[in-house]
Amino acid sequence: MGRYALRRLAQMIPVFIGSTFLIFFMVYALGDPVAALFGDKAPDPATAARIRKELYLDEPLWRQYLHYMGQIFSGHFGTAFNGQPVTELMASAFPVTLRLTVVAVVFEMALGITLGVLSGLRRGRGLDTSVLLLTLVVVSVPTFVSGTVLQYLFGVSWGWARPSVSPEAPLNELLLPGVVLGLVSLAFTTRLTRTSIVENARADYVRTAVAKGLPRHRIVTRHLLRNSLIPVVTFIGTDIGALMGGAIVTERIFNIHGVGYQLYQGILRQNSPTVVGFVTILVIVFLLANLLVDLLYAVLDPRIRYA
Repeated sequence: MGRYALRRLAQMIPVFIGSTFLIFFMVYALGDPVAALFGDKAPDPATAARIRKELYLDEPLWRQYLHYMGQIFSGHFGTAFNGQPVTELMASAFPVTLRLTVVAVVFEMALGITLGVLSGLRRGRGLDTSVLLLTLVVVSVPTFVSGTVLQYLFGVSWGWARPSVSPEAPLNELLLPGVVLGLVSLAFTTRLTRTSIVENARADYVRTAVAKGLPRHRIVTRHLLRNSLIPVVTFIGTDIGALMGGAIVTERIFNIHGVGYQLYQGILRQNSPTVVGFVTILVIVFLLANLLVDLLYAVLDPRIRYA
């Protein structure tokens, strides 16, 4: 297991380099950070040249990237156009989005896996049909629609939750935004669990367990569920990075100053250091989540062994 983890970490290096270079190229090569810094006002040529030299923008793109990577490994992600270090923006934004993502993932796993198991064990019955229809509706409704409707109902009409999250973003205020963020993932988790349960319920090891006279709850929890969770864990692992980076709509609806908010502001103002820095961290989160998923395979299925 240890050697496999080290090998997977080594495989992440070229993926990380390729992903960050692609992001760096799209942000810096396809735009002009100096022009974005001055907005509608054209900068003085001497001032623009001085700023380009200070930001290493007068160097070839590959040298700019090497300089940026050197700064990352020293813990410096650059400075935003407002003069604030990007690391300070990260320190305030990532904890908020992390709490929001935890709420969404817990909601997605607890309710999605439960509904998927119940639906799969009752294939073709009323519960199964209702769950499939409900998840289809959830997937079909855009996040900005479901978020706005739930915000109005729970926050404005009924007063059960705050319609707007305070700057401190405590966990109790993130419950409703977390549900909104995890709704679509909940539907996919439910459907994936249901399909996996239905497929594995016809497997030989399940028939053998039934023939041995094992209790039904033991067959479901110890045999059927563990093997059925492998594709579900794969989806949830990859979904963690997607939730953190895709929370822009949810954070805009509930006025949450997290990663999505900072990315939105960075893209809107063409704040290149902010965008590149935040996306770089999201790439690392995505890679580590995939590594964790690979290691969990052996826990869920004892037949899987890593050399």
